[in-house]
Amino acid sequence: MWNLPNILTLLRILLIPVFIVVYYLPWEWHHIASAAIFGAAALTDWVDGYLARRFNQVTAFGAFLDPVADKLIVAAALLLLLEVYSTPWFALPVIVIIGRELVISALREWMAGLGYRDSVAVSVIGKVKTWAQMIAVALLLLATPEREWLITVGFCAIYVAALLTLWSMLLYLKQAWPQLSAEADK
Repeated sequence: MWNLPNILTLLRILLIPVFIVVYYLPWEWHHIASAAIFGAAALTDWVDGYLARRFNQVTAFGAFLDPVADKLIVAAALLLLLEVYSTPWFALPVIVIIGRELVISALREWMAGLGYRDSVAVSVIGKVKTWAQMIAVALLLLATPEREWLITVGFCAIYVAALLTLWSMLLYLKQAWPQLSAEADK
């Protein structure tokens, strides 16, 4: 259980309170520092997965904890950014992203209870969605009022991430539909 990939995943979770504290520091460069911490956490997502596969250190604990760590840091960052970008135009993709994570987590738990865990295993589109979210969040963390272009690019990126989020949710629901419809008929 305590291999390097799992330790990196735990480190990602432990970086969340550090990220939040740095984000709120009354320091001129806090946005750069919080973006760097978020970026380091995002990088560990790729590194821990690579190491686990490369050195055959994939564990059930890591398979559980890795997506949880991703969801926690992205949700924390989105909630912090919602304070800065408190508009319906930012709230909408935030609700889509966080709402999808709740729906798919519940779907996975329900499907596992039915014995169909593999029907909703992590897909390539799910991984692309996660990276799109992380890139969008990093851009918005780096943005300042003086860098309006970065805010615009960040908003475009968060909408791309939200669309990928919806698409991946639809794919998971489609995969689970045979079991969902069979249970509804009972």
